[in-house]
Amino acid sequence: MRKLFQRHETYVLVIILLFSVIITSVNHNFLTLENALDLLKSYSFTGIMAIGVLFVLISGGIDISFAAVATIAEYVTVLIVLRIGGSMITAFAFAVLIGAALGAVNGLLIYRFKIPPIITTIATMNVYYGLLIVITRGKWIYALPDCFRSFAEIRVGSFGVQDGSAFGVSVVTIIWFLLLIAAAVLLRYTRLGRSIYAVGGDKISAERVGFRVGRVQVFVYAFMGTMAAIAGIVQALLVQTVAPNSIVGKELDVIAAVVLGGASLAGGVGTVFGTFLGVMLLAIVQNGMTLMKVSAVWYDVFVGLVVILSVGFSSYKQKKQQSSSKIDIRESAPSAGVSADTLQES
Repeated sequence: MRKLFQRHETYVLVIILLFSVIITSVNHNFLTLENALDLLKSYSFTGIMAIGVLFVLISGGIDISFAAVATIAEYVTVLIVLRIGGSMITAFAFAVLIGAALGAVNGLLIYRFKIPPIITTIATMNVYYGLLIVITRGKWIYALPDCFRSFAEIRVGSFGVQDGSAFGVSVVTIIWFLLLIAAAVLLRYTRLGRSIYAVGGDKISAERVGFRVGRVQVFVYAFMGTMAAIAGIVQALLVQTVAPNSIVGKELDVIAAVVLGGASLAGGVGTVFGTFLGVMLLAIVQNGMTLMKVSAVWYDVFVGLVVILSVGFSSYKQKKQQSSSKIDIRESAPSAGVSADTLQES
């Protein structure tokens, strides 16, 4: 039990349960299987992008351009499939290629030119989104390929409801869960996953012990682009239209979900399960506000507070670690016969 309550995910889960009880006491429609499955389906788009953001944050970076990458991958892929035809496999393949390429550009710029990640991704976000608007003139795509419509209707399982209609687990929810499992295995059981944590924990030390920092950085941003591209296709499946301005602007929601799940903006910390819980907490808060007829403005306030508190907590932890390391240096200096200043410089 002591170990359980030392984990950040435990407290997020407790908050989710508490919010669920409060919302259900106000509106009994919240705690139903139909509403739960609908939340999983609706937030699969956010959840898939959150997986990519988790990898970037663990590596010590940050990405602001992923919404623009998702928009480009979604828009270009739909145009290609409309012109040459193909199935959903073709659509996902084209989207992944586009997203991975655009994400890799971010990683290469950050590693080769040593530009801070936030500056790099803000710049590429404006370049990517600006080019898309200029080329497409902001036109919406209403007539999606037939494979998009038929694929979006796939359900796993069937559950009857009172009005005689049926519902089940959406295929986009299945895609999200499969990606969660794959990401968890990659982070926990592979050398690449350990490399991402090492680079995020201390990039200089990781490089000294043999981790290829450049490759790790390019990979995490290419992976972010891949997740953004898949999320873009999922968005098209959910709404059955493609709009150049429908995804850009959701960056803060995704980042807030990941930090709610325990990822640190300072790098080196985060889990896939925590990210899933963070996404679900945001989903429950937004859905609960709707059911309780609370203004949607308060949701934006909640997201903003989450980001501020997470940044403040990360800064506090860094200062505490730095102060404790200085104390350790001063205590070990007399026994070693070397001055504390000399040890600190070394």
